[in-house]
Amino acid sequence: MAASIPAIAVQSVSDEAKRMLDVVARFVEEECIPADAVLEAQIGDGDERWEKHPSIIEDLKDKARKLGLWNMFLPKGHYKESPGFTNLEYGLMAEWLGRSRSASEACNCAAPDTGNMEVLAKYGNDAQKQQWLKPLMEGEIRSAFLMTEPQVASSDATNIEMDIRREGGDYVLNGQKWWSSGAGDPRCKIYIVMGKTDKNNRDPYRQQSVVLVPADTPGITIKRMLKVYGYDDAPHGHGHLTFTNVRVPAGNIVLGEGRGFEIIQGRLGPGRIHHAMRCIGAAEVALDWMLVRVNDERKKPFGKLLREHGVILEWIAKSRLELDSARLVVLNAAHKMDLLGPKRALKEIAQAKVLVPQTALTIIDRAVQSYGGAGVCQDTPLAASWAGIRTLRLADGPDEVHLQQMGRNENRRGGQVAEKARRQQAKTAALMEKYGVKTAQPGARIRHSAKL
Repeated sequence: MAASIPAIAVQSVSDEAKRMLDVVARFVEEECIPADAVLEAQIGDGDERWEKHPSIIEDLKDKARKLGLWNMFLPKGHYKESPGFTNLEYGLMAEWLGRSRSASEACNCAAPDTGNMEVLAKYGNDAQKQQWLKPLMEGEIRSAFLMTEPQVASSDATNIEMDIRREGGDYVLNGQKWWSSGAGDPRCKIYIVMGKTDKNNRDPYRQQSVVLVPADTPGITIKRMLKVYGYDDAPHGHGHLTFTNVRVPAGNIVLGEGRGFEIIQGRLGPGRIHHAMRCIGAAEVALDWMLVRVNDERKKPFGKLLREHGVILEWIAKSRLELDSARLVVLNAAHKMDLLGPKRALKEIAQAKVLVPQTALTIIDRAVQSYGGAGVCQDTPLAASWAGIRTLRLADGPDEVHLQQMGRNENRRGGQVAEKARRQQAKTAALMEKYGVKTAQPGARIRHSAKL
């Protein structure tokens, strides 16, 4: 809630955002969390779960819209469609949405639709916005983002092979994609697809383009739905798709040929912040569950409550310390995006992207451990939460890619740091001479003290 905004950020949050943050918190705790079990029950575990849409989601969406909780993710100053919140303000809201399985979709703030709406809002032309952005923003349809491919190392996006060839007034697509999140949903009507329109371009970052492909276009086959640590996430799902001579009008290209990298970089930056703040929310839930378990009077291993076993209080303390630290890293990235734009906040975004999922996984794992066998089954949300967040160490670029870039950029300071050290050492030598003292031999002071 507004009262829990970190002190360092509170002056950057408007009164309206503070009010709305309280509304979000109440909606999540009073409406969404109680509805999560109903959502799972409506989905069920039969084959039909891929074909039906849980009705409770639509009821939650109606409640959210009446409360004004709709499309909060589009930052003001960047999109005319924005409801008027900054990245930092929405980040605080996204933390609450991350506490519930149903909350993000209920507020029309669920991935991958959020990133896809940002693409269309920022880069789409008027016709594309009218055909696809409008129904997405109204929550009438859903979408998928198709970038990763199974046959190449997709962590390097220059390896993408999907062939997109211009033929007259059309583009023809051939290839395959996987981890197409959202492709299983019967409401998914549009794919945003990245592929190569000019594989011979000397600039490897100008070979790619982004094309809008209606999901019902002939030639598309959903080969299978992928599981995440055993979870298939129906009806949303993560699809492995093949494209065979899939033909769409040339007007479906976004921004123009060769602009694919520009588009995906613009898409992924804000999305990483959204993911990170939802992770904070999921970790807060895990800590709550751990507190419930360690204080459960019915369960006393070795005759004592879990909280009376020494390591448990340390887990709780470390979890709170790690959570509060990680939150500040994300909010710092969001604030810098607000001030300078995503391109000037790449380091901070990468820091949040790497740190927060790792932190959340550590906290969730402690909660799992505190529950014992119950922690790894369906009796708590912990196992599913861990599985979902574990994927974020791969999604939007593997941790190693971001760490390599951060390390390379940090190492560029090496020469500057060495030169500063040399100047300081020269100044020390001059001061030694001025004051007539000599540098002590290493360890001399320690040996002298030992004699005393």
